[in-house]
Amino acid sequence: MIKVVLIGTGNIARYFFDSLDDKDQINVIQVLGRNESALEYFKTAISITTDFSNIEPADVYILAIKDDAIATVAQTLAIQNGLLVHTSGSVAMDVLPKTIRRGVLYPLQTFSKTPPHYSENIPFCIEAEENNDLDLLEKLALSLTSTVYKISSHQRLHLHLAAVFANNFTNHMYHLAYKICEENAIPFATMEYLIKETSHKIATSKPFDVQTGPAKRGDTAIIEKHLELLSHAKSKEIYALLSQSIQDTYGDEL
Repeated sequence: MIKVVLIGTGNIARYFFDSLDDKDQINVIQVLGRNESALEYFKTAISITTDFSNIEPADVYILAIKDDAIATVAQTLAIQNGLLVHTSGSVAMDVLPKTIRRGVLYPLQTFSKTPPHYSENIPFCIEAEENNDLDLLEKLALSLTSTVYKISSHQRLHLHLAAVFANNFTNHMYHLAYKICEENAIPFATMEYLIKETSHKIATSKPFDVQTGPAKRGDTAIIEKHLELLSHAKSKEIYALLSQSIQDTYGDEL
């Protein structure tokens, strides 16, 4: 049985709490957080506290908090034994105190208040200084997913960068598409199967091989027409920049 203490009350902490709750080999014994109202989410199942000095003995302590608070909060924890890990994609393992066992348990997924749709397939990236701790993290991660990667802090930072392009920037493109539809009384639902088809293609092919559209074809007339339709200067700039990037990528084929 792996005893776990969760530190944090946000979306990632809730994900770990909900996902580990029914695992026979895992026991979440405590949740620590500064926000009393947010702690209410966890109170029916386990011990909760805002007193960080009252941390219970555990095998793994999961810091599921904002990136810029990890180093500061980690220094305040009175951990004698056990493995302290954070869940960030962009923060190095070395920000955790070197006087204790430390590691990283990073789920590569976007988290909001609603649970991830594909929660059983989330890739987990783990890192630790000792092989025994890597084995412990792998066992914990495998209780949540079938996909676990041993990845260094340097690799994870670049993975997080790639994820920003693949998810955060892509979602912003969906937002801009939504605004265009909304401004022209078009149901955004018309885009649903286009988005699904794009996601399906990149699951089976390299994104480079499945690119389509006017920039890929070198259709400057359509590009100019689209730019004329855009009423917001920032949207024009984004459209032009992305179109140029696609044309530069496929320049020899145009």
